[in-house]
Amino acid sequence: MLRRAFIAVSWLAALGAGALGALHGITQASTTSTTALIAVVGAFGAIVIGSIAHKPPFVVAVTAAFSILVISASRHIEAQSTSGTSPIVELLLLASQAGLVVGLLLIVRRRLIGQLANVLTDGIIVGLGAWVLVWIFLIQPSLALTNNTPAITAIQSATLGVAMIVLFLLATLLFSNTAPSAPVAFLGLSVSLGLAGIILRSVIVRSDAYLFASTVNASFFIAFALAGASFLHPNIRHIDSGAISRSTAPLMTRLMTTTVSLIAPIIVLAITDPHDSTDRGVRTVSVIVLAAAVMLRVIQSVRLNATTQDTLVRNALTDSLTGLPNRILMLEHIEKAIQSSWKTTQRPTVLFIDVDRFKSINDSLGHSTGDAILTEVARRLSNAISPQATVARIAGDEFVVLDSTTESPTQSVVLAERILDALRDPMKGNGGDMFVTASIGVAYAVPTLRLSAEDLMQHADTAMYRAKSAGRNCIALFDDSMLESVTKRLDVETALYRALERNELRLVHQPIVDIDLGIVIGFEALMRWDRTGAGTVSPIDFIPIAEETGTIVPLGSWAINDALQQLRSWVDTGVCSPSTTMSVNVSARQLHDPEFVTIVSNALESSGVSPEQLWLEVTESVMITEPTQALSALRRLNALGVRIAIDDFGTGYSSLSLLQKFPIQCIKIDRAFVNDVSTDQATQNIVRTIIAMAEAMGADVVAEGVEDKSQLQTLKTLDCHRAQGYLISPPVDVHDVPRVVRSIEDPDSWVSTTI
Repeated sequence: MLRRAFIAVSWLAALGAGALGALHGITQASTTSTTALIAVVGAFGAIVIGSIAHKPPFVVAVTAAFSILVISASRHIEAQSTSGTSPIVELLLLASQAGLVVGLLLIVRRRLIGQLANVLTDGIIVGLGAWVLVWIFLIQPSLALTNNTPAITAIQSATLGVAMIVLFLLATLLFSNTAPSAPVAFLGLSVSLGLAGIILRSVIVRSDAYLFASTVNASFFIAFALAGASFLHPNIRHIDSGAISRSTAPLMTRLMTTTVSLIAPIIVLAITDPHDSTDRGVRTVSVIVLAAAVMLRVIQSVRLNATTQDTLVRNALTDSLTGLPNRILMLEHIEKAIQSSWKTTQRPTVLFIDVDRFKSINDSLGHSTGDAILTEVARRLSNAISPQATVARIAGDEFVVLDSTTESPTQSVVLAERILDALRDPMKGNGGDMFVTASIGVAYAVPTLRLSAEDLMQHADTAMYRAKSAGRNCIALFDDSMLESVTKRLDVETALYRALERNELRLVHQPIVDIDLGIVIGFEALMRWDRTGAGTVSPIDFIPIAEETGTIVPLGSWAINDALQQLRSWVDTGVCSPSTTMSVNVSARQLHDPEFVTIVSNALESSGVSPEQLWLEVTESVMITEPTQALSALRRLNALGVRIAIDDFGTGYSSLSLLQKFPIQCIKIDRAFVNDVSTDQATQNIVRTIIAMAEAMGADVVAEGVEDKSQLQTLKTLDCHRAQGYLISPPVDVHDVPRVVRSIEDPDSWVSTTI
């Protein structure tokens, strides 16, 4: 509130300054009038109040107070003098301008950090242009026309000369890229009016011109009031700071001002003749200095433009974090290396390097730590390669190394191993040492195959993904089989996006039976893809791709809705009992989707199936890789009544503590244990342990992959009461389910013959 009050008062004082000066000039009042007294006393008072309240720079307050003091003293002495022009008056005016020069120099030096050279040159042009005009129209005529002594004339001329330096510094200050403020505007206008008063007074002292003294004094008094207004504004404390820049530099203002300052003196010099040798000498020197300033400004502009172009090119071709070449520049280097190696023994090698699990570093330790890691990786890569090699950062955690001097795949692999060695030492982090590994793909320019730079980098990228899938922190050398695999994967990935809207997906269902009763108690829904023009695509080929790309989210939603609708129809038509369950596999990507719980709830509501009849199957890997997200989603689903099953249990690495945390109601024993359960005692002991653990947790047990009667009999003796597998039924199409259910529940079926 107090800040707003000071701002309002400062603007009122500035507006009042104009009215005060106009009143003084119109009434032709003397320097001892009320308006003059208000201007001087008010200015000093505002400076004192502002200095106490806002703590402006000391040099600014001293400069303003000194200038007001000496100029007001000169006005009072001149008004009281009856003997013409006084040397004391001239010296006081000269002192005021000298004080302004010192003060403005100190402000400009602080305010123009990083932009001093160009702005100073523009200020010199403005100052010199004004000097030429002042010399021709004021100083030179005064030397011949005034009745003053040579000493007084010299002081007056010096005052005008110093005033031009003030003008130069003022122009320099206003030309800066620092954001303007009200105090800067008030002080700039105050100094400008003071200069106007000095120039108008030079007209008065000439014997061939006449001007009221009150008119001159009015400009001084307005300047005093504006100076005081600037100190009342809170932003006066930042007047010498160059930290806040304008959104756009005042280029057009500088251009117009410097152009006028250059053209006006040239026109005046062209239409006027020198009066004597002194006049001719001053004009000549002034023109030479002005021409030198213009030439210097042109040179600065050319150099600045060249520097700007270099900076733009460098920024476009280098990485801002590490300073390494980016993808565009690296492709140029690779292309040159391939062209230079033509018909030589050299075969350029490209290494595609991806930092392992870098996303986890960013997510857990923050982006600043991640940036520090990338910078250190860049440094180590640069130190590990030979002087002839080049390293680039082409994406977030992806680097590329080019060595154009290699001659064999062995040399390429040796280079990759040297890079892996360079990354083995721990890196310093905020929380201690960190070990960072990388997966490296190596591509070697084959002499019999003409490759582009893009092709060679793509081959290295493909090999890098092979290294990732092989366990990370290793090297993979590109071969043609990788390209075929990648092409096939890309084809599947592209077609998978359209599979759902083309109705190419369908569900098959495998019955789950109660071994003791010989009845179907549930189904597991499994997805199949009949791709148009390409036949049936194996789930092994498209499910992992769907999970990686996120396509599994809409596919999984469709599967849950379709499976529940189908179960509803079977219950309504008497194919199965009203308590029959439906199991649907769910991936980590689906559990991470914030809308997944809503999707399941809506599917249950639209199908009319009870939540207890829906089983969602998750793998152990979900509990390990995404424990937080998975636990939250599964608990919300369990609260709805949906039951959760662990699929393929025993093949992962989940701990008992994780199983205890998760809401698990069913454990499905993996087929790897079921295969040997009837022949291997150790396997029987493992299965017995799993069943005992499930009973302790209050969870059901289902054996997967039952393929012969001996397996089924052994599972029954081990107290496993539910099973599924090809012995019972393979996954079947929807229209075959009624027939399969009848066959399974037939008293003369396999149940009666095996139990």
